[in-house]
Amino acid sequence: MNTEIASFFALFFDVAPNAVQTLDTSRGVDDFRAAFIVETEEGKKYVLKLAENDFTFPEKINVWRRTAEEYRKLGYYCPEIHPDKTGSFPLVDYAGHRCTAYAEDFAPFRPAQNRFSEDDAHNRALYDSYQRDIWKMTARIAALRLDYTEYPSAYCLFETFCPSDKTDEVLENALAWKKYANTLSQEFHGQVERIWRLWTENRTALEPLYKQLPTSVFQADLNPSNILLDDAGRFVGVYDFNLCGRDVFLNYLMREIFDDFQREISMICDALKTAKEDYCFSAPEKDVALMLYRCLKPLSFIRVDALKNLGTDREAIGAFLDETEHYLTAEINFREFME
Repeated sequence: MNTEIASFFALFFDVAPNAVQTLDTSRGVDDFRAAFIVETEEGKKYVLKLAENDFTFPEKINVWRRTAEEYRKLGYYCPEIHPDKTGSFPLVDYAGHRCTAYAEDFAPFRPAQNRFSEDDAHNRALYDSYQRDIWKMTARIAALRLDYTEYPSAYCLFETFCPSDKTDEVLENALAWKKYANTLSQEFHGQVERIWRLWTENRTALEPLYKQLPTSVFQADLNPSNILLDDAGRFVGVYDFNLCGRDVFLNYLMREIFDDFQREISMICDALKTAKEDYCFSAPEKDVALMLYRCLKPLSFIRVDALKNLGTDREAIGAFLDETEHYLTAEINFREFME
């Protein structure tokens, strides 16, 4: 048993650790993270987490802790987050980093990602099996209108998630799209500028309306590595709350869905239809849904990657730009799925 990890673990629990598994979960030089699955002599497991970044600090962890509790109140499994024996989240020195430490229960369920394979049809079917459940869960959280924090989620729009962010992620992706599109051959420059004008005009018009929309506090990271399924493949809950925070439900809903344009719209409509069973969309939300879609999706990171992947295929690039411009102007009736 690693004595250093044992000393950290002793800050949180009186039980003796017996074995530890170390996981490096860092996200670059400015986002150090490490997790340790610690098994006690009695056979119980906990996850000890250490982080040095600009969004992990005691006040924020208490928001994660409270949010996980709100999900549990609705009947969903979320690991309990534990402070140390003094009720705080201490600073510890580890691997050359000054880390904030906290502990979680080890989840008895495994993430959906563990059931994925190289078979795209299998993965699609697996996602389809739980997508309705995750939207019902999220709609129920949205309906609570939780208001105990002003810290935004990582999906925030028109504001930044943490001090190191220069812009929100939506604008960052759009700027990346424009930067790459500007490298295309001269024949596309006029359309690129037209697409950029459409996007920026829509974003400018959306901003004052967006800031009037209702919010709640969400887990904010529904990727398959955080979706928990039981042994029968049924959805049971979520974990990993370190990106959670206040957000607009529609923003969160649309940004959790990625696919080609047509399937993406179909999935958003299905999610809206499911959500309205547990959530009453306000008139302002219905009014801005299309504007929000146009802001979030046509120049998202998957569109940047898709454009780059076309290389120098002029015909494919032209078709892609036509499709992008179409979805920046198309009249999509999201409202009918919200009423």
